[in-house]
Amino acid sequence: MVVAYVMVKAYTGEADRLKREIEDVPGVESAHIVAGDVDVIAKVEVDSPADVRKVAATEVQNIDGVEGTQTYIAME
Repeated sequence: MVVAYVMVKAYTGEADRLKREIEDVPGVESAHIVAGDVDVIAKVEVDSPADVRKVAATEVQNIDGVEGTQTYIAME
């Protein structure tokens, strides 16, 4: 199992809707609206690093209202 965290920067006013849509993406275990440089942090649990890429770079990045993402794979 690969665990990763996807930091999502949203366009203004989109965080609430994005949180709900991100939570619906297969592989996303949870999503939280946060204060700081990013707007939403999503926890991803999938079978492989390639699946992390699919979730972050394909699914989440293509949601309308996402300005950008950064992904961090857990090392433990």
